[in-house]
Amino acid sequence: MESAEIRRRWLSFYEERGHTVVPSASLIADDPTLLLVPAGMVPFKPYFLGEVKAPWARATSVQKCVRTPDIEEVGKTTRHGTFFQMCGNFSFGDYFKEGAITYAWELLTSPQDKGGYGLDPERLWITVYLDDDEAETIWRDKIGVPAERIQRLGKKDNYWSMGVPGPCGPCSEINYDRGPEFGVEGGPAVNDERYVEIWNLVFMQYERGEGISKDDFEILGELPSKNIDTGLGLERLAMILQGVQNMYEIDTSMAVINKATELTGVEYGAAHASDVSLRVVTDHMRTSVMLIGDGVSPGNEGRGYVLRRIMRRAIRNMRLLGATGPVVKDLIDVVIGMMGQQYPELVTDRQRIETVALAEEAAFLKTLKAGTNILDTAITDTKSSGGKVLAGDKAFLLHDTWGFPIDLTLEMAAEQGLSVDEDGFRRLMKEQRDKAKADARAKKTGHADLGAYRQIADAAGETDFVGYDGTEAESTIVGILVDGVSSPAATEGDEVEIVLDRTPFYAEGGGQIGDTGRIRVDTGAVIEIRDCQKPVPGVYVHKGVVQVGEATVGAKVQATIDVRRRKAIARAHSATHLTHQALRDALGPTAAQAGSENQPGRFRFDFGSPSAVPTAVMTDVEQQINEVLARDLDVQAEVMSIDEAKKQGAIAEFGEKYGERVRVVTIGDFSKELCGGTHVHNTAQLGLVKLLGESSIGSGVRRIEALVGVDAYNFLAREHTVVAQLQELVKGRPEELPEKVSAMLGKLKDAEKEIERFRAEKVLQAAAGLVESAKDVNGVALVTGQVPDGTGADDLRKLVLDVRGRIQGGRAAVVALFTVVGGKPLTVIATNEAARERGLKAGELVRGAAKTLGGGGGGKPDVAQGGGQNPAAVGEAIDAVQRLVAAAE
Repeated sequence: MESAEIRRRWLSFYEERGHTVVPSASLIADDPTLLLVPAGMVPFKPYFLGEVKAPWARATSVQKCVRTPDIEEVGKTTRHGTFFQMCGNFSFGDYFKEGAITYAWELLTSPQDKGGYGLDPERLWITVYLDDDEAETIWRDKIGVPAERIQRLGKKDNYWSMGVPGPCGPCSEINYDRGPEFGVEGGPAVNDERYVEIWNLVFMQYERGEGISKDDFEILGELPSKNIDTGLGLERLAMILQGVQNMYEIDTSMAVINKATELTGVEYGAAHASDVSLRVVTDHMRTSVMLIGDGVSPGNEGRGYVLRRIMRRAIRNMRLLGATGPVVKDLIDVVIGMMGQQYPELVTDRQRIETVALAEEAAFLKTLKAGTNILDTAITDTKSSGGKVLAGDKAFLLHDTWGFPIDLTLEMAAEQGLSVDEDGFRRLMKEQRDKAKADARAKKTGHADLGAYRQIADAAGETDFVGYDGTEAESTIVGILVDGVSSPAATEGDEVEIVLDRTPFYAEGGGQIGDTGRIRVDTGAVIEIRDCQKPVPGVYVHKGVVQVGEATVGAKVQATIDVRRRKAIARAHSATHLTHQALRDALGPTAAQAGSENQPGRFRFDFGSPSAVPTAVMTDVEQQINEVLARDLDVQAEVMSIDEAKKQGAIAEFGEKYGERVRVVTIGDFSKELCGGTHVHNTAQLGLVKLLGESSIGSGVRRIEALVGVDAYNFLAREHTVVAQLQELVKGRPEELPEKVSAMLGKLKDAEKEIERFRAEKVLQAAAGLVESAKDVNGVALVTGQVPDGTGADDLRKLVLDVRGRIQGGRAAVVALFTVVGGKPLTVIATNEAARERGLKAGELVRGAAKTLGGGGGGKPDVAQGGGQNPAAVGEAIDAVQRLVAAAE
């Protein structure tokens, strides 16, 4: 049974039994504590936590998931992978244990011609939690599983919680016996390789308190509403139904392995090392396609870093297998061909996915070359100082700056007889990850415990946002947090977070920053609001400071936003939509939005593009935008179903999470996008849009910076002033400025070349005198000296080589000259063939001299260059060279 059919049967089975089919959420997690969705229940987390009421009593989904904690283990075993699909069925206060168990057994064991998976009931083993008598009774007495095939396990294996106070409960796992060829008998408690887990049923019936570990926490009591959360690994079930040894050999993975063997000529199963590489390529390319499909672009932070890392591991393993040219396009085509049956959007978005991936491949192939040179230098420095271990910070620099995989650093260092300080490397990596996560959490929550916001939401419900139609509102304070802790009141000077029952303040989201303004309490207190965030769904948190008086929970208030600022932001947001559409018109659908930020009077817009946008295209885009402004197009917002929005051709932003009902913003006949932000009512209100330019912010991603309205006018006014000043200086009309400035620059360059020629001639004139100053040191003609400060490296090198060439008679010769440039000493040393035969190598001499100067250097045996930090040590460096020459045999 193909993977696509397994997915179809799952959704069909549960839909027929009253479950709402929920499409897979994006892999981009809508949770500040997560980079990517790691489990099937994550999109349903707000419902289980009680933050939001579930819109259905029953639901089912097949969720895309990515886990990367053990990425280095991928391929080494057949059990580790980064991308997988989790089939889930969920009950929110509806059916409980008996319903979940009955459904699971029916689907697994029903014949395939009746819509089931057709597994042999005799090969299914069950585990339940230690004291879950209810679950065991259902399995034994209702389903008919023999008692000897039901095993009880402890908290570590058969108890679930989110790791924090909240819902929890016992689990029951369904395991499949793969037969004696996979190990000894005895059930999953004895051998989880033979008895592989395929389905986990979680019974959320308790509330847990604080704890010190995964399996050591207090149970506070039963939940008022019991829920069901189950997860079946699609790839594991496919492995069983397709009769293969592991998840790498199922249909959607084996096709990629086959393509990789075709490209490299290496057969799967021929050797362990090559099998590891083939599995890495297969897993990582599947994951890469799914991440790019959901809007992730390669980068050096967060999700982009995850994508970059796995893509580069895949490319590097293809090189280890023998691939010499680009391979990514061929591999992507296979992945889309297999996964496109389950996710049709991959097929329709193929061009953008390929564009992003191919740009990253090209960048990494360049990185491999540059990184190899830097690593070679680091290895040479380590060995020359007598070290046996490459420093962790060197490995981290290669990884962080150049994207050089740590395993490649380990391998290349080992080839040179060095180990790598992996502990130091991983410590630096952990510090970087921890800082990134802390920054993300702080932005959303202001360091407050999310539980405090949930408690307010439980007591008062969601905030009613009234900011689309008004700029002020009468409201009631339903929650106050001071220093992240819930408080009944706040007094003058307190930094606070205020939650209202209704608000005109827009909370940051969709690229639009939060509103600012004031909250006036009916007692006379005033709270200055500096930001508005939405840390948990439906709760608007107003961050600010109490300027006057005291604010208390329950107080009546008048909430007013900064209207002028809001209007400026609205102009920027509408301009962003116009820019997006104009770019798509000019570059095609691959210019999809990859992020944005709308601020008062200005915006930035990130979009996909494999290369820089030509100036002429940018000019055309800007002209089209401003022509649309002049058309006085109305801007309208309408709420509709997500399906209707798609039918109307509305553009959705990658990475944004949308519900069943969405808000669509339409600008005349020009633009239509899903958007929850605030906008102008007519394009004429924007006045003017000025694109300042575009630049790269990552592989395959460009960024446009722009000004809107008065800010755009002020910019152009300043530009006009500058042009007027240039006119006065060059005595020409505006249209003549480029030609006149270009001519002046040409003359300046010619003058600089002439000066450079005179300087070079002057330096070379010193060659004859330097040759005459040669000393005989142990039979070697040694020329040393310091030339005038400011002599460039190129001129110094020419002089050294010229002096070396003037020493005749077959004598061994060493030329070592020094200068000071910008306050730092510089040296170039050259040796002739006779000197090299006596063991005098320029690279070794330079290192000796540069060490005295407080720096380093290197090069080839015949000529090398170095430098340092201490110009006063040039004389000592000359002496050091003379000692090294004298010591040569």
